[in-house]
Amino acid sequence: MRYAIISDIHANLEALEAILEDIDRRRVDKIVSLGDIVGYNASPNETVNLVREKGILSISGNHDMRAADVGEPFGFNPQARSAILWTRDQLTPENKDYLDSLPPTLEVDDIFFMVHGSVNSADDYILSTSEAIMNFELLKKEGNLHICFFGQTHRPAIFVEDEGRVFLVRGEGKEYDFMLRDSAYYLINPGGVGQPRDQDERAAYAIYDARRSRVSFYRVVYDTAAASRKIVAAGLPFTLAVRIKQGW
Repeated sequence: MRYAIISDIHANLEALEAILEDIDRRRVDKIVSLGDIVGYNASPNETVNLVREKGILSISGNHDMRAADVGEPFGFNPQARSAILWTRDQLTPENKDYLDSLPPTLEVDDIFFMVHGSVNSADDYILSTSEAIMNFELLKKEGNLHICFFGQTHRPAIFVEDEGRVFLVRGEGKEYDFMLRDSAYYLINPGGVGQPRDQDERAAYAIYDARRSRVSFYRVVYDTAAASRKIVAAGLPFTLAVRIKQGW
């Protein structure tokens, strides 16, 4: 099985459409999303509609939960909070119900585990090896799966636990393949589709080839100017329009 792994679409329709076109050329069996379908950008309904139309298997991100009125956006920065409150007003009742229905985590085909922020919470981040160590312990308690895909940071990365060592393989700003070992544990972030944060404005995603035990990371050029103009036209914070063109 070949799985396309996407995350943090964040209501960026232009980025999602470009990613899906690229995925289509690479012939995968299933597309899965690690959450945060909405937030930050200006096409929430169009993005949710496309995710649903394509049958993308998704979990919920922290922005999805807040947009669906599951809790207030406490702890969000002012730009993120403003975008969530705007998104709530834009979403159709059907799309709010869809976001509300998404599970926080998933096991996929008894092959890998999916979370948004961490194994413990969609609001958490995994940025350091110390945070990875805690999540490897939590992953082992969840069952026998050795692979967990996570999002939230918007940065491609692989944390590896192998023979007592935990280390980070950075994948920022480039395309590459990484072979997985059966004996090791992995926390893998495919990067962000709709708001990359690794100084590369191109949309990011990964493909996991389960038969070959290989993860491939890809970057896709999309119309950042069009997405940026939509943010400005919607009256969302101007910073959000700038950052998608600069990849931060």
